Amino acid sequence: MPDIAAVKAVLAGQRIETPSWGYGNSGTRFKVFAQAGVPRTPFEKLDDAAKVHEFTGIAPVVSLHIPWDRVDDFAALAAYAKDRGLELGAINSNTFQDDAYKLGSVCHPDAKVRTKAVGHLMECVDIMDATGSRDLKLWFADGTNYPGQDDVVARQDRLAEALAAVYERLGDDQRLLLEYKLFEPAFYTTDVPDWGTAYAHCLKLGPKAQVVVDTGHHAPGTNIEFIVATLLREKKLGAFDFNSRFYADDDLMVGSADPFQLFRIMHEVVKNGGLDPETNVNFMLDQCHNIEAKIPAVIRSVTNVQEATAKALLVDMDALTAAQHDGDVLGSNEVLMDAYNTDVRPLLRELREEQGLAPDPVAAYRKSGWQEKIAAGRVGGDQAGWGA
Repeated sequence: MPDIAAVKAVLAGQRIETPSWGYGNSGTRFKVFAQAGVPRTPFEKLDDAAKVHEFTGIAPVVSLHIPWDRVDDFAALAAYAKDRGLELGAINSNTFQDDAYKLGSVCHPDAKVRTKAVGHLMECVDIMDATGSRDLKLWFADGTNYPGQDDVVARQDRLAEALAAVYERLGDDQRLLLEYKLFEPAFYTTDVPDWGTAYAHCLKLGPKAQVVVDTGHHAPGTNIEFIVATLLREKKLGAFDFNSRFYADDDLMVGSADPFQLFRIMHEVVKNGGLDPETNVNFMLDQCHNIEAKIPAVIRSVTNVQEATAKALLVDMDALTAAQHDGDVLGSNEVLMDAYNTDVRPLLRELREEQGLAPDPVAAYRKSGWQEKIAAGRVGGDQAGWGA
């Protein structure tokens, strides 16, 4: 049986990266619904992220999105984060909101548009230099809507050329993380639609290029944990975008649609060394909270990942390996199900109390008065968001 002290030690060292855009007005319905107290600046986003870390103890890193989080002095933003017990994490690019990108960005048939897109990606690396960020996370909305609209292979060549230029610009301790999405938003072809395409490009680029697995963007029935295990085996899993979905898009809280899937994913992570510091897997949230309160939703998401990780750490690996070796189908499954069906909330409450944290992070946040404070104080100005 797993050693509980060892399990607690791993959980105490876990790090979940929260997204700056998760604190702003955003979402995937036809309207974004504003809420009182939403941040107006990247600095106020960091204030909210600091509250998430204060009550969870495992969320000290914040992803930025450019241009949504553009400031005049990124070094000052990094210092502001540090003063609040945070650090700046992945820099996320945006090559999908400019009118020039109607037919794509780095895959666009017009070289001038491709140059514009690559220039933005280079700016993001400059920001990494200024903030000390390690990761450049790339997602491209590039694709086509109709057969014959563009040359599929030529678009892959353009993508490879752009990625190679950005890869060459990276510093020794920086890396490129390439995300794939099944269809969003193209209807006929998407230029990076699956993990195989992302893996092929990253493999050609070199060791500083790795794949991002977005848990909400796969075809129904896809075995995401197989993808995770394979990428870990190949040392090409760079990061997660944790979220959930029921039908298509991906902006529900991680673990809310299928907590068993999240457990299965974390089981493969634990079993294949994905929590080891040297593996450098970045456990990021990528969620937009549109109808739910934002900060409690981020806290709940962090604790959902924590609960799934705790269950994965409780898998009796000796018993599982023995049952698998013996070809004991039901016995092997039973070992996993025993861990999944364990109520780990008492263990996590105990761990938090040992760390000097409140046992229930969401309840503690609600009692803190922060929500009332920001609702009263953040009046005037423009709330942050992407404006849908």
